[in-house]
Amino acid sequence: MTAIPYTTVIGLEVHVQLKTKSKLFCGCSTEFGAPPNTQVCPVCTGQPGALPVMNQRAIELALLTGMALNCRIDEVTKWDRKNYFYPDLPKGYQISQFDQPICGAGYLEFPDPDQPEKLMRVRLTRAHLEEDAGKSMHDEAAGKADSRIDLNRTGTPLLEIVSEPDLRSAQAAKAYLTELRLLLTFLGVSDCNMQEGSLRADANVNLHIEQDGRSIATPIVEIKNLNSFRAVERAISYESQRQYDLWKATGQELGRAPKQTRGWDDTAGVTQPQREKEESSDYRYFPDPDLVPIRITAAQLSAAEKALGELPSAARQRLETTHELKAYDADVIVSQGKGMVVYFDKAIEAGAPARRVSSWLQQDVLRTLNEKNLTIEKFPVTAKQLAELLIAIEAGKLDNSRAKTVFAFWLEHPKADLAMAMNELGIETVDDGVLETLCRELLEEHPQIVEQVKAGNLKGLGSLIGAAKKKNPNADPKQVRDLCQKLIMSN
Repeated sequence: MTAIPYTTVIGLEVHVQLKTKSKLFCGCSTEFGAPPNTQVCPVCTGQPGALPVMNQRAIELALLTGMALNCRIDEVTKWDRKNYFYPDLPKGYQISQFDQPICGAGYLEFPDPDQPEKLMRVRLTRAHLEEDAGKSMHDEAAGKADSRIDLNRTGTPLLEIVSEPDLRSAQAAKAYLTELRLLLTFLGVSDCNMQEGSLRADANVNLHIEQDGRSIATPIVEIKNLNSFRAVERAISYESQRQYDLWKATGQELGRAPKQTRGWDDTAGVTQPQREKEESSDYRYFPDPDLVPIRITAAQLSAAEKALGELPSAARQRLETTHELKAYDADVIVSQGKGMVVYFDKAIEAGAPARRVSSWLQQDVLRTLNEKNLTIEKFPVTAKQLAELLIAIEAGKLDNSRAKTVFAFWLEHPKADLAMAMNELGIETVDDGVLETLCRELLEEHPQIVEQVKAGNLKGLGSLIGAAKKKNPNADPKQVRDLCQKLIMSN
């Protein structure tokens, strides 16, 4: 396989819509899906004389996120006006944070996609609060090229999380975003629904090319319109190759061309030029005269620390060490979200063995959730019921096949207990004496299998299991196999 002749350098800017009921500086609702321009007021539309009032809940959620991301949190933070003109920015400026963000430098660790047993660390430059702009809707059907503006989103609280350019592949960028989204949902600071725009990512990409003993950097491109993790991965892969081909044709280097913004066309699978990227000086930042600086108190930091709870990295480690799950299995469970970890813990507390719980969660439970488009919080089979089922398997009262039948019954009749479900399905525990009688009958009816087993060929035992099931559907396959083998070897 030919080595890639360059190193891709990636930094990500992630905009997270915080889960507040009202906007950052006014009382308008942040609920998604309302008719256009129905959740607006003089403050968020920038009417003369309207003054902003800070949303305290947004501050709390930002502090909580900053602590989880190992960020430095200074005593004082302030608001700045970022000046630029967009049709969906009615004030002509955005209230943001420039030189004193609420969360300073930090880092995020996550499993390396190429070596899952190792952790990658991406440094974070900052995480700052700002208000969102509105939404431009373009109708290019039938050559109309009409544009409309919906200002419902204007003023919604965002936390922009900016990484250092520490990522070196599209796969690593996707892994970083996956872990960041998981962390944010564990914290409950955002629903991170990319389809609704509550998690948006921009990727800054350029290449480092080694030639004639020196490292050449290509001009940086910021990629917009990345509305899924798959789009992030595809866009970075495409842009890396595009920049390399362009460099081979022009030799253009960083510093000799302005930073460019390109949009991702997911259908065509290409990036398209949008505009030259502004520098910070172009935005003419200055402190917002209508908002005083914020002093972060020790009490606020203490409250945020207490609210952290168990984070994904700690949950993985606990499942591996305390419950002796493999790293892969622990990661699968944790990656489903906090609700799945809680469900796992409740099943363990009810007495079920950890590895069997893990197996059922990854197979039967996850498959059912996907098929029925359910969340674990609304799953009809409770953790206590699943534990009761798995304990019955461990005790030999049910085999896996019959247990799956009970599980399917519970999906339709969740209020039935185990005894009721087994009775309804005609499932009974086979008495030891009855099982031995059954096995002796099978051995008499299949003398050729008896001879095969005595000769060391155990494959025939599988046929005995099938025959036992025909005689008594409640017979446990493992018990039949073990008892038949014992009876054969004892004669």
